[in-house]
Amino acid sequence: MAPTLNIVGAGHVGRALGRLFDARGVFAVQDVLTRSQASALRAVSFIGAGRAADALDAVRPAAVWMLAVSDDCIGEVARQLAARSDLQDAVVFHCSGAKASAELDAMRAAGAFVASVHPVRSFADPQQVAAAFDGTFCGVEGDPQALALLTPAFEAIGARVVAIDAAAKTVYHAASVFASNYLTTVLDAALRAYQAAGIPFDVARELAQPLASETLANVFRLGPEAALSGPIARGDTATVARQQTAVTAWDPATGALYAALATATWDLARRKHGDQ
Repeated sequence: MAPTLNIVGAGHVGRALGRLFDARGVFAVQDVLTRSQASALRAVSFIGAGRAADALDAVRPAAVWMLAVSDDCIGEVARQLAARSDLQDAVVFHCSGAKASAELDAMRAAGAFVASVHPVRSFADPQQVAAAFDGTFCGVEGDPQALALLTPAFEAIGARVVAIDAAAKTVYHAASVFASNYLTTVLDAALRAYQAAGIPFDVARELAQPLASETLANVFRLGPEAALSGPIARGDTATVARQQTAVTAWDPATGALYAALATATWDLARRKHGDQ
């Protein structure tokens, strides 16, 4: 019989993982607690299993607890659960990429084994994530007893588990931010700059897509140094200075972004030419 799983915080991440765990028979979803009874009912409907709990006191003991709450709430939720729940020998994990498993110390002190498991992907569409989770990397760290259960559990839903250093958790999460959130910001700057040059938005997207896609492909095929091209790679300092002045005059915030990226790109270019 599959171990019981309680889910505290069932937004996009909690819903997608809950559905996967239950559908593949890894864990049996038991109680689901969110900020409101209505959202808990919607989560249970999406997961296809479990009972919507209307308060912390209504959540029953379970073998496994998943905290899929916002980063800033993990510590406080952990303290509340430690004070009110039977956690002896339970496995508890949170899904934050930015916080280490130490956020769950209150639950560890109450007898639980704790860990963090961070799926490295966007959960903007939980339906799509649940349908295509196979191959998703998950960064894990925590108590050996917790990981002994959670590693095969996540592998059973298709995850590729990677151990990370808990002391470097914030830098680890920043890596994902660079690869996703900040990449979106850079592409937004490119689209707005094309529009400032008189190119309609729809055309700007068509113009930027092949360039961005080819660049990403080159980075992962050749490595960042070999993939770098353009004025900085060529050492065209005058062109870079002229662009920075023009972009700053058009939009100061984007100009500051350009300056920061140029500084980092000069460093990359030095690595590139040092390898040649």
